[in-house]
Order: sequence, then structure tokens, then C-alpha cells
Amino acid sequence: MTFSTLDDAHLAGKRALVRVDFNVPMHDGQVTDDTRLRAAIPTIEKLRAGGAKVILLAHFDRPKGRWVDAMSLAPIAPALAKVLGHRVAFAPDCVGKDAAAAVDAMQAGDVLLLENVRFYPGEEANDPAFAQALAENGDLYVNDAFSAAHRAHASTEGLAHLLPAYAGEQMRLELSALDAALGRPQRPVMGIVGGSKVSTKLDLLRNLVTKLDKLAIGGGMANTFLYAQGHDVGASYCEKDMADTARDIIRLAGQNNCKLFLPLDIVVAEKIAPGAPARVRHLGALDDDERILDAGPETVERLCRAMANSKTLIWNGPLGVFEVPPFDKGTVTAAKYAADLVKAGKLVAVAGGGDTVAALHAAGVADEFTFVSTAGGAFLEWMEGKELPGVAALSKQNKR
Repeated sequence: MTFSTLDDAHLAGKRALVRVDFNVPMHDGQVTDDTRLRAAIPTIEKLRAGGAKVILLAHFDRPKGRWVDAMSLAPIAPALAKVLGHRVAFAPDCVGKDAAAAVDAMQAGDVLLLENVRFYPGEEANDPAFAQALAENGDLYVNDAFSAAHRAHASTEGLAHLLPAYAGEQMRLELSALDAALGRPQRPVMGIVGGSKVSTKLDLLRNLVTKLDKLAIGGGMANTFLYAQGHDVGASYCEKDMADTARDIIRLAGQNNCKLFLPLDIVVAEKIAPGAPARVRHLGALDDDERILDAGPETVERLCRAMANSKTLIWNGPLGVFEVPPFDKGTVTAAKYAADLVKAGKLVAVAGGGDTVAALHAAGVADEFTFVSTAGGAFLEWMEGKELPGVAALSKQNKR
């Protein structure tokens, strides 16, 4: 994939409309996690250093095209200023006279945050007129919100066709990491997919078994695969109506020479509770009231050996109920082993998805993977092999 970056742009004196993802956790009007604000800093600083006026476009929550005061971006401006170490002005609208006046008052290097673009129905409808209204305040467009790139909205897709368009620094980092994982990876490539439901990850599994050399399936969805192979799963969560689908995926993996790794042993308990008595069982050897809650030690050891014999790893979803110890052990052990391989220069490891990020943080290794994407839906759709409208608009953009 080829796309223009800020290295290709003439920035001095330009009004740069930058789509960022500032949909951050808030409590009582205060930002409680500034991860997404910090992710935007490299792009903002690069634009400021180049002499551009930085005009930020973002959404917050789901106002559904209505003006909702509680969903205003106003509290974000001081939080961003604190992280940036520079004043951030705020405009009470994203189009129209108020936005234009705020932009006109800017000097080179200034930073301005416009009001929530989703207050207008034209944003999510990707209305050309709304996109044009946004474009009137910019000379160039920068998309730095990979996490919103799976949405064909006015500020994520429409604008890229109206102004010279560039990938921001965070977007460039994300796309480069994903290309290294599935686009042009070093082989063998291994995937780990966990989570509870096969039904929510059908497209993902079907795409991955055609792309990967090895795929390990964990979490609740592994129970469905075990059941499909005739194993008793006791009182475990299991989508029994998906058994035929699981068998189809097993066949598809075989046809594409993708080696599937399903649990060899399991950790079970009668209930999901911190410190609950847990036992290691062989497949099919659990009681009717026992639930499968984690991968067993033999399974995890085999996963680690498979990772050691791989060059690239892509991970989405935990191996068990990692939020409740002791059922976090499988995920934590495998994550730490992968991180050690990365540190030793033996593995490129890319991970993403909300639960995955939380699990890697719980294991203390989120900063040790090659790349960890915080873009939940966009990361999943990319893994499913789907085209992301926000990315496609950048890659097809002709330089002006």
C-alpha cells in the first residue's frame, strides 16, 4: 500500500485539518485515560514544527447527529494542552462562522480543536456538503485516526477526496506494523485468536486460515471447536449451534496448509471467581458442572514452542478468562514468552483488540510487543481482510 505522509507535504503557513481519535474515557468532565491524546502528539508536533496551523477534527461518544452538551469536546482541549505542553484553543462548532472565525485567528504553530463532528448527521452519512463545509477550513487533510478508519464518514473518508491527503504519524506507524504482520510478513506467521464467540469472529477465522502458517484458537471459542470434534465441554460456554461452522474452518485450514492449534489440556472450575479452586484436566475428562476457563500448561507450552519457531505473530483475544485470576495464567505466560522473543530479536509481534490490549497490560508486556494497536473495530476488520474506507481513501489519493 502506498500513501502520502507528512514528509511529502509543504506545511509552512498551511491550515492542516487533522482527523484524530479523541473518543477518550471521561468522568465528571475529566479525561481519565489520555492514551489517545498522547498518540496524536507526534503528528501535532510535526505539523507545528513545519509551520502549519493545526486544526483538529474528532468525535466523542454517539450523539447520532444531534447537539448533546454532555458530549462536547470542550473538556478535551485543556487535557490535550497539558499533554502537549502548548495552548490548545477550542471552537464551539466544527463548521460555519464560529469555526471559520477560530481558524482565521490562528498563527503558524497554533493548535485548535473543533467541536464534535458527530453533532451533525452529515458526518456519519458521509454527506458531500458536510465534507465540503469541513474542507473550507483547511488547505490539506491529515488522517491520524486508524481506529476510525473502518468508518466511511465525512471526516474520515470524504475529506480525503477534497484536499491533498496524508497519513499522520500514528496512522503511518499503525499501517507499517500491520503490513509487517499480514501484508508482507516474515514467515512462518502464527496467529493467536481468543475470545468467547466463534460467531463474532467468523470472517476473521476464515481470512486468517488462508493467510497464516499456524493459528492457535483459545478462549471460549476454543470450547466450540472442541465440542465440534466430539469432546465433552461440561458446563462451559459453548456455541453448540456453530459446530458445523467450526468443522468447516478446520477443513479450510487443512486445505490452505494452516496448522491449527486447539487446546491439549484445560483449566477448569465450577465457578468464575477470584481464587476459585482450579484443576487441570485432559480433554473430555471434566465433570458436568465444571467450566473450561483457561488453557492448560501443556497447551501453553506447545504454543510457546510454536511461537519460538515463527518469525511473525499476530494476536487478537485472550486464551482464558484473564480478568479473573487464576484463569489469567495461560494468557500471561504466553504473552511474556512472546515479549521475550521480541526482545531477543527473534519475533515480530503485533497485537490488537480491547481485551487483548488489557490482557497484555495485565501481563506487563504491552510495551514490549513490536506493536500494540488500540484500534478495536478497525484492527478486527483489517484482520478480516476487509478494506478500510479511511485507509483506502489515503492510498488512492493523488498528490496535488
